[in-house]
Amino acid sequence: FSPTFSVSSEIKKSFDKNGFIIVRNILSGDEVSKLLDFYNNSEEVKHHAYGRDDGLQKKTKVCLWNYAGDDIGDMVSRSEKIVTTFEELLDGKELYHYHSKLMMKEARTGGQHVWHQDYGYWYENGCLYPDMGSVFIALDPCIKENGCLQVLAGSHKMGRLNTALIGTGVTQRGADLERVEQARKVCRHVFVELAPGDAVFFHSNLLHTSAQNLSDQRRWSMICAYNTRMNNPVWEHHHPQYHPLAKVEDSAIMDCTNRVSSVDKGYFHPKDDVSIREKINP
Repeated sequence: FSPTFSVSSEIKKSFDKNGFIIVRNILSGDEVSKLLDFYNNSEEVKHHAYGRDDGLQKKTKVCLWNYAGDDIGDMVSRSEKIVTTFEELLDGKELYHYHSKLMMKEARTGGQHVWHQDYGYWYENGCLYPDMGSVFIALDPCIKENGCLQVLAGSHKMGRLNTALIGTGVTQRGADLERVEQARKVCRHVFVELAPGDAVFFHSNLLHTSAQNLSDQRRWSMICAYNTRMNNPVWEHHHPQYHPLAKVEDSAIMDCTNRVSSVDKGYFHPKDDVSIREKINP
C-alpha cells in the first residue's frame, strides 16, 4: 500500500475472479501500534466482548458494534483507504457501515469457525443481493499455526449455498458441508497469512473458515463489514439499515485521540442474532 494506491483494472479483475484481494501494509506500523494500545486498554471492549464456543472446547472472544463512532478504532472503518478501496472493488457502489468487530483468538484457547459465507447469514437479515463484503485487518501476525483465515478462491461465483447447523452441543451455522467438499475439489484453497497491518477485502459469498489457535501466539484482527446503499435490507434486524457513512481522511487514524466514542455504537449481543438460529417450519 502507498498513498497513491488505487484499484487498478488488474486488481479489480483479480477480485472479480477470486472473490478477494490482499493489500499489504494498508495500516502502517504506527497505526497498528496505536490500534493495539486502544483495543488492549478499552473498557468498552472488555465490557461488551462475548465468547463464541466452537463446540470443541475452544472459544473465540468477539466484540461487535453496529455503528461507526468517532473513536480511534472507527477511524479505520471510516478511512478513505478502506472504504473507497472497497467501493471501487464493488463496482463503485456507495457503501455504508454494516458492522465491525474485534476478533480475539487467544493463544491455545482460540476457537475455530466452520466453512461459511457471510451472505449465508446476511440473506437471512433481508439483504436481497450479495453486493456487500468484509475487510479483515490483521492486528497480530495471522499464520497457519494460530488459525489464519482460509478461503476457497473463486467460490463466490457459486452463489449462496444452503446453510445448516454444524456440530453438536454448541453449534455453528455454516455452509452445506457436502457442497463445501465439492467446492474444495475445484477451488484453490488459500491460507491467507497476513502480517500486522495487512488486509484482505472479500466478497460476501466467498467461502471461508479459520482453524483453532493451538499456538502460543494470539491472533487479534479487526473485521469491518459493509453493505451497498442500493442493497438496503428489506426489514429491520440486529444490524443497521442504510445510513450515510462519513468517511475520514487516512490521517485521522493517527490524529484521533478519542478513546470513547461520543456516538452510540450499538454494541451487539449474540442473543439478538436471528440469522444463526435453527429454522423452524411453520
